[in-house]
Amino acid sequence: MNLPHQMKRLLLISGLVVAISAPARERPNILHIIADDMGYSDIGCYGSEIETPNLDALAERGVRFTNYYVNNMCWPTRASLLTGLYPKTALPAKGSHRAGLHPEAVTLPQALKSVGYITMASGKWHLSNRDENDGPHAPHHRGFDQYFGTLDGTSDYFAPSMVQLNGRNMEHEWEDNPDYYYTDSITDYALKFLQEADQTQPFYLYLSYTAAHWPLHAKPKDISHYSGRYQMGWDELREQRHARMKELGVVDPDWQLSPRNEDVEAWEETENQAWQQRRMEVYAAQVTSMDRNIGRVIDALKAAGKLNNTLILYHHDNGGCHVEYLPERTGYWTREFTTDGTKTPIVPGNLPEVMPGPQSSFQSYGYGWANVANTPFRYYKQYDHEGGTRSPLIVSWPEGLHPELSGGVTSELGHAIDIMPTLVEAARVGRFDQKPMPFEGESLLPAITGEPTIQIERGPLFWAHNKGWAVRKGDWKLVSKNKKTWELYNLIEDGTELNDVAAMHPAKVAEMAKLFAAWDNRTHLAARGE
Repeated sequence: MNLPHQMKRLLLISGLVVAISAPARERPNILHIIADDMGYSDIGCYGSEIETPNLDALAERGVRFTNYYVNNMCWPTRASLLTGLYPKTALPAKGSHRAGLHPEAVTLPQALKSVGYITMASGKWHLSNRDENDGPHAPHHRGFDQYFGTLDGTSDYFAPSMVQLNGRNMEHEWEDNPDYYYTDSITDYALKFLQEADQTQPFYLYLSYTAAHWPLHAKPKDISHYSGRYQMGWDELREQRHARMKELGVVDPDWQLSPRNEDVEAWEETENQAWQQRRMEVYAAQVTSMDRNIGRVIDALKAAGKLNNTLILYHHDNGGCHVEYLPERTGYWTREFTTDGTKTPIVPGNLPEVMPGPQSSFQSYGYGWANVANTPFRYYKQYDHEGGTRSPLIVSWPEGLHPELSGGVTSELGHAIDIMPTLVEAARVGRFDQKPMPFEGESLLPAITGEPTIQIERGPLFWAHNKGWAVRKGDWKLVSKNKKTWELYNLIEDGTELNDVAAMHPAKVAEMAKLFAAWDNRTHLAARGE
């Protein structure tokens, strides 16, 4: 339903949830896929050498957004997706993500349930206390009819801690299965939920993979598939990806590739190259495993005759993660010994003498490969420069997508706060009063179902979390790496943020800093940023 922009705003700011009289088309099924800690260039249809044939096929019959943003870390993005609000405004007044979403906020699955959707989630939650499997903010108490997965941010892929099904501990599954792998299990339960659901009702499936968040854990066969693939190192690989991205049209060909990050050595000078290559081989294996599992879900929808009227979205929760995993970093997510019956000690830390991949290791892929993941942008997860917040967004909907968009790209500006408004409009949910304030995002539906030339009117976008602050208004972006010094970029001319023009445009800096301060005064997000 393509409502005029201002009419849409009126429909979404007051009143109770009410169904708008539906046109002839049935409400679409919705498959919402989110990947963890991956960069803008990490899938094939956005320039990667990593094999992602199922995502590439989605892009061939869908549309790729080239100007879509998320927040700079995992839980802030998830809070925005499920409420249409900026993180922290989606939370209790003095709470954190462990306190759960705001008790008055209508979650996306709750809104969809009001018009007859079956709602299911499988995978990472990260929006409630990990110790409260059946607590009030667990997903099965915030609108999901079915939930399988882990409540917190990361886990061992071969033996995830506190994995649950609707509040019940499910660790016996990996204890009884020597071939257990969490990415497969997330998909197994998603397929089980789909099969058991009432086939006469539309569904919303939130498929939330932990791939490719550390630790670097993958199956031996998947790792060996990439053996030797990264001998060229990160410098040449960044050049290759950038060239491919320009050919695909997912970056402006006039944008320069950002220089190698100052914390990364030239590949020729890097020690332990065999170990460095193995890190990227395992990471690539994790991504391809996820893609294979996404293909299982798509195949099931096709076999059930549901694919044509299923609105599918795929995106990431933040940019690639640069963190070098330290040996002393242990917690609930680590184990002392492997769970395969051999009781082999698990060695944490990015130690070159320990090759990553098996459960007996616990590592990350570090600065150099994260720099590749975020090609052509600067910085990483935790920062509000483009490398930390720019994400792919693939939208596929055979019955709803405008035919001229199929297989192409759109430069329409979007943000994670737009996902809930988009999906409630696609599902023809009526107006309701989101709490603690109206939606802060806009519906992107006109950019999906309407003419390719459409431009959605919108105000500024804001970020404030961890190491970053930022505001984007039109072509201009004001961003801080240290929460002290503002940098200013024109993203149309300089999308990789290489030419700080703050000194040349003091009035623009002052104007945008004032916008940011007013937003922070309303949300307290910068002051309360974790």
